[in-house]
Amino acid sequence: MAGFGTLHHAALEPGALDTRHKELIALAIGISRQCIGCIASHVQSCIEAGASRAEIAETVNVCVLMGGGPALVYGIKALEAYDALTA
Repeated sequence: MAGFGTLHHAALEPGALDTRHKELIALAIGISRQCIGCIASHVQSCIEAGASRAEIAETVNVCVLMGGGPALVYGIKALEAYDALTA
């Protein structure tokens, strides 16, 4: 777990992409992989990195384009998580 934590931190550090964009990518992968824990974690991290609901909604839209119906169902979960975390 310590090694994964180190990898996680290093991968999301700003570089050619800023942390907000990297978190949106991580959220998209969590939606695509249908991982509820990943969605919850990365929505929270997206919020902390300054992502708006509109940015998360566009991320969900791209996931639906690429992943079809399952991405729609899990994308809705990401938007519900955003609403719950910012209420």
